[in-house]
Amino acid sequence: MKKIVALPIIAALALGVAACHKSDDSAANNADTSADLNAAANDAIADVNDATMNATDNSAGALDNAAATDSNVANTTNAM
Repeated sequence: MKKIVALPIIAALALGVAACHKSDDSAANNADTSADLNAAANDAIADVNDATMNATDNSAGALDNAAATDSNVANTTNAM
């Protein structure tokens, strides 16, 4: 009778230990996660660089417009 009770307990313990065993796939998962994060970071860096270039171009255009406006005001003032 004791053997019949002991066998299911041993089987349950064996399943519990097997469920807690770490697999070797975690390294592959970490590599995939790292690759995804690196790709996202590279995309973000490219977006920031593009935004910076656009802002620089827009600033240069604004300065050109301001200079043109200033020279138009000076011409109008002199004409009066």
